[in-house]
Amino acid sequence: MKLRWQPHNCDIPRFDVQSVLQRLRGLRIVFVGDSMGRTQWESLICLLMTGVEDKRSVYEVNGNKITKQIRFLGVRFRSHNITLEYFRSPFLVQRSSPPKNAPKRVKSTVKLDRLDSISKRWIQSDFLIFNSGQWWTHMKTFDVGNYFQVGDTLKLGMPITTAFQTAITTWASWAKENINMNRTHVFFRTFETSHWRDVASERSCRLTSYPMSGTEGLDQNPFASIVREVVYGMKAPVKLLDITYMSALRCDAHLGKWSDTPSVPDCSHWCLPGVPDAWNELLLTLTAPKNGTQPA
Repeated sequence: MKLRWQPHNCDIPRFDVQSVLQRLRGLRIVFVGDSMGRTQWESLICLLMTGVEDKRSVYEVNGNKITKQIRFLGVRFRSHNITLEYFRSPFLVQRSSPPKNAPKRVKSTVKLDRLDSISKRWIQSDFLIFNSGQWWTHMKTFDVGNYFQVGDTLKLGMPITTAFQTAITTWASWAKENINMNRTHVFFRTFETSHWRDVASERSCRLTSYPMSGTEGLDQNPFASIVREVVYGMKAPVKLLDITYMSALRCDAHLGKWSDTPSVPDCSHWCLPGVPDAWNELLLTLTAPKNGTQPA
């Protein structure tokens, strides 16, 4: 069975790999975010690879294998001089050791008013795609002694959604001040929902065989709403890649028992080929020139 996402009142052209390769010739495309951003980056690599005859001409620039731990990965398509890069920055803002005299439970902090220390490496790009959200959980913050900080002040009681909004606002200010929007086309992809279910106070991963007929409220996500609010409020020409609703329908498309650890099913990450390919089809549609002009 082959599925294809078709938005209302919007025509997404069929993916033509040779046309896309020619259009992206000589460009540097950068993804920044968490593991979902890496999956979208991997998806685009796989899509473009289908149009390359000599697969050996596509390589990771530092000879690295694609893993979860490396902060930077870059794949070059030598035949078309295209570079696809991924920077691992789950919070987008800076992580740091705790300030002096912090309570013992504070093992590290997320500095909500400072962008990630590697942010200078992102800016000289042609397309720049951001995402964040998967690490803004109790499991990745408070449960491991990771608390929020603004300036020199710890914000021990700050809710996660408030911290997320502060961080995305910091990102928006940074983007306006540091990115040359005349050169770089900037996108922020909204949160991609997971499909874990709570059964007897435990998380359960039960995949379906087909897409859901409705979202069951999974598209109503506070992180997606915050990103929409911040991006729509920016004066800079940043585009929103809103994939929350379409992803909420795809309970059939996660890794499940085919994850790295089969005994621990995965209802967060996505199979490839799969849903991230649809995200990239939307991205490529938004970056396509119109009537011979630059991308809209």
